[in-house]
Amino acid sequence: MKKTLAIIALVAAFCTQASAQSSLGSVLGSLGEKLSGVIYTAPISLDGTYEYTGSAVSVTSSEGGILSSLAGTAVTTGIETKVDEYLAMVGIKPGAMSFTFNQADDSFTLNIAGMAIPGNYRVGDGEKTITLNFGKSMQFLSMTGTLETTSTSARMLFTVDKAMALIKKVAGKLGESSSKVAGIAKLAEGYDNYRIGFRMAK
Repeated sequence: MKKTLAIIALVAAFCTQASAQSSLGSVLGSLGEKLSGVIYTAPISLDGTYEYTGSAVSVTSSEGGILSSLAGTAVTTGIETKVDEYLAMVGIKPGAMSFTFNQADDSFTLNIAGMAIPGNYRVGDGEKTITLNFGKSMQFLSMTGTLETTSTSARMLFTVDKAMALIKKVAGKLGESSSKVAGIAKLAEGYDNYRIGFRMAK
């Protein structure tokens, strides 16, 4: 009888262990799927070069007294398409611009049309904001915006006045009239919290 009970206990223990391992594997597998392509909030180094892939736009709507974000909707996609068209007119387009970040000394370089525009950067608020400080060549422009990163990409968004200040200065350095991009500021009329920035890929 004792021998039989011992065998039953051994089998039960084995089944419990197998079940726990199976559950753990399922949880880990599910977690892996959820993390794939997610925007990380944990610190991710910006070290390296990011190629500009297109504009980024964020707006909100307060219809019905309820403020809601329209990021990633047909509204922002349509505005981004128009912003891209304006930027392309002054030479800001995929393949022509990139940012290189050096975490060792908190410096960055905006590379465009063979020009290297230096500056310093600071990431804050739990890696959710970024401040770009340019030097004398950009009249010491300083701009703080939101930052979203993944292991292979980044997106920076700035208030429209700061974004337009940068865009116009870059246009001037490229020998283009800032009037060509003036229309960008009016693309989101009727919406609130209009922000413009850059999508980038490593």
